[in-house]
Amino acid sequence: MGLKGAVISPLDGRAAITYVPELVDVNKIKETIEDAGFPVEEFPEHDIEVCRLRIKGMMCTSCSESVERALLSAVGVKKAVVGLALEEAKVHFDPNRIDTDGILKVVEDAGFGVELISSGNDMNKVHLKVEGFNFAEDGNMIQSCLESTLGVNHVEVDLAEHKVTVSYDPDLIGPRSIIQRIGDASSGSNIYQAELYVPPRRRETEQLQEVQMHRDQFFLCCLFSVPVLVFSMVLPMLHPYGNWLEYKIHNMLTVGMLLRLILCTPVQFIVGRRFYVGSYHALRRKSANMDVLVALGTNAAYFYSVYILIKAITSDTFEGQDFFETSAMLILFILLGKYLEVVAKGKTSDALAKLTELAPDTAHLVTLDSDGNVVAEMDISTELIQRNDVIKIVPGEKVPVDGIVIDGKSHVNESMITGEARLIAKRPGDKVIGGTMNENGCILVRATHVGSETALSQIVQLVEAAQLSRAPVQKLADRISKIFVPTVVVAAFITWLGWFIPGEAGLYPKHWIPKAMDGFELALQFGISVLVVACPCALGLATPTAVMVATGKGASQGVLIKGGNALEKAHKVRTVVFDKTGTLTIGKPEVVSAVLFSSFSMEEFCDMVTAAEANSEHPIAKAVVKHAKRLRQKIGPNSEYITEVKDFEVHTGAGVSGKVGDRNVLVGNRRLMQACNVSVGSEVENYIREHEQLARTCVLVAIDGWVAGAFAVTDPVKPEAACVVSFLRSMGISSIMVTGDNWATASAIAKEVGIEKVFAETDPLGKADRIKDLQGKGMTVAMVGDGINDSPALVAADVGMAIGAGTDVAIEAADIVLIKSNLEDVVTAIDLSRKTMSRIRLNYVWALGYNILGMPIAAGILYPFTGIRLPPWLAGACMAASSLSVVCSSLMLQSYKKPLRVRDRDS
Repeated sequence: MGLKGAVISPLDGRAAITYVPELVDVNKIKETIEDAGFPVEEFPEHDIEVCRLRIKGMMCTSCSESVERALLSAVGVKKAVVGLALEEAKVHFDPNRIDTDGILKVVEDAGFGVELISSGNDMNKVHLKVEGFNFAEDGNMIQSCLESTLGVNHVEVDLAEHKVTVSYDPDLIGPRSIIQRIGDASSGSNIYQAELYVPPRRRETEQLQEVQMHRDQFFLCCLFSVPVLVFSMVLPMLHPYGNWLEYKIHNMLTVGMLLRLILCTPVQFIVGRRFYVGSYHALRRKSANMDVLVALGTNAAYFYSVYILIKAITSDTFEGQDFFETSAMLILFILLGKYLEVVAKGKTSDALAKLTELAPDTAHLVTLDSDGNVVAEMDISTELIQRNDVIKIVPGEKVPVDGIVIDGKSHVNESMITGEARLIAKRPGDKVIGGTMNENGCILVRATHVGSETALSQIVQLVEAAQLSRAPVQKLADRISKIFVPTVVVAAFITWLGWFIPGEAGLYPKHWIPKAMDGFELALQFGISVLVVACPCALGLATPTAVMVATGKGASQGVLIKGGNALEKAHKVRTVVFDKTGTLTIGKPEVVSAVLFSSFSMEEFCDMVTAAEANSEHPIAKAVVKHAKRLRQKIGPNSEYITEVKDFEVHTGAGVSGKVGDRNVLVGNRRLMQACNVSVGSEVENYIREHEQLARTCVLVAIDGWVAGAFAVTDPVKPEAACVVSFLRSMGISSIMVTGDNWATASAIAKEVGIEKVFAETDPLGKADRIKDLQGKGMTVAMVGDGINDSPALVAADVGMAIGAGTDVAIEAADIVLIKSNLEDVVTAIDLSRKTMSRIRLNYVWALGYNILGMPIAAGILYPFTGIRLPPWLAGACMAASSLSVVCSSLMLQSYKKPLRVRDRDS
């Protein structure tokens, strides 16, 4: 029941099963196969989806941990990461076992507010407002029409708002085609007209709402708390203006007491309701957070004051001091700190906000005839651009999407994406990146990547993922916060006992007790101060705020850091391993010499080389093919027909082989010749030696077992390479080169850039082995490569740095992507990591410093000697200042500047 079909291969022991998720799930299929007596191995996780949530009400690290634990305990949730500073969660789940509504309910049951930001199918989604449908039948008509359209994945119709949301496959359909389909669904008098609807940016709206909410709460608190402060501390000191407050209403109850009760009660139970709600949910989860500490402290002060007030009403001789101002002022300062913290936290994602705003709102869509002439032009929203659309970009306008120039010439400023302020020439065939600025020419661009596939979208996705990730150093704060709150409660209770019992026993002088208090009240104030000053809010913000700012700043500088783990590891790097081709060198090899060592004609030689290398993707192979074709054209008429190579084989790190016509052809290095038992004569050896001393790579061509000729290939060293190696050395970092090229060429390149240690003639797996050897010696290793044939080494390294520009920014193997293909950013990445880790340590000093210094003072350690004590309201101000200090400290990373800038190079 629920199975639609199955294909089973007995040879490799695999099965492909098609099923209906509503009727059967993958675990049931697995159990059925195992019940039949066949154990299931390598069982893949099917249909894992990802959603992002906005979590409301998290105050400190223990809150984020509680949400994470609740999510991970839910059936169907595979992975969950909760970010305190970002106030978001990223959840990987099995849609067959739980849906997004179920995930939202899990978070709500844990006591936190939650909203769905996006789900896995939101990547290519268009929101439309439709005129002309007013009844459910209209909505059903539009929905069925769209669902039957090829490329449409999901349709949501909101009848009340007249809105339609469509998820689609950009390879098959685009938003303009979807709008056209809605128009086609019109029938008779029911005419449907759809237009693009852009929902408000949720992040900005929510940030503004949060800031406004905290501001309103603070001002409401001020309305009641400031008069309490005036009636309790200011007016009594201004005789005779405050004398009326001492007027007795009944027995010892004064006007001042009654006013303070009336004004403090709304602060305690209306403004301070959030602390009660937070405490309830925290205690229900069997954990404790900042809300618990604040509720304990303010309730102790408030209800003791109520007790004093009742005693004053019932006695005509009782004299006591209430603490209503302590409760009110404590809540006031905590709310002020939270308000300032929220304002400051909003600035930590400024870099990400700037990235998302780079793409223009509109674009010029043009229609071309068969000859390539523009026959029509119209302005459309950028969100309506579809793949293969032709866009006209005039000087001074931003490029709306990624594409290829098909006509015109210009210079484009890519600094908004790469961080490098220089103009790059663009001609037909060149790639352009969405969000960059066209400076001085009119160009026509064919869209190749739209929506979530653009470089800008991928950068934003990477930065958002990095900001949500948790750096290993965060574990310190997590461990501390788990035991911190219970420890603080115990410490506060001991403080109260430590002052109350000696006071009752007369172990300290009576003059230590202020005139308006007794021993119990003094002890209570010390206990409340300890409760409040030790709150670990700042501790939870120390790491994530710094990671948020650093990853955003790195992205604006052209360095994409894929998470807190990579950011933290990079500061430990002491050895950097560089690939040669495309990393230390420009990566565009050119043939500078071609020679024959046989009786073959140059035409025949070039034809066989072109045929043999045509299927190779290696940069050197492409350079050889390009040169052979050019040489063949000079010698005689070039045949467009290329003989197909048979038995083609790639010899990793050595070259290629195949059969061209009836001849066996080898094209590669000396290692390939030796492996295939091809002898290399003295004439060939002299040619190789001569060119390798000039840092050139020699490509040998053997035909039927004899070296028939050779090419000398040069790949110029990047201008900044030597400077980068030298600067790394000044940072205490050694540089190593690992390459598949021969020893002589590798040594010459290494000498030119200043690298002393070289591993040459190494295949991709050998590069990974070299890195593991270095790690075995206790080194923390970074690998810098092109992210394709260096992927094993990038994965093996502690920190993989992929050199890669253009639209291929999301290189899976790397931890850090250097999108400018500029070696200076190797220094930038490591230096930014060091600065960030230094800032995180400083944040911990700010976070723990207030606690370590404040707790003893709050407990009254200085009081016997100096008379200095920390009143609860001042303790609350210190706690607020602690969180604010941490956030402002992290914001200092916004001023980060690159440590190394080699002079601008020509494009």
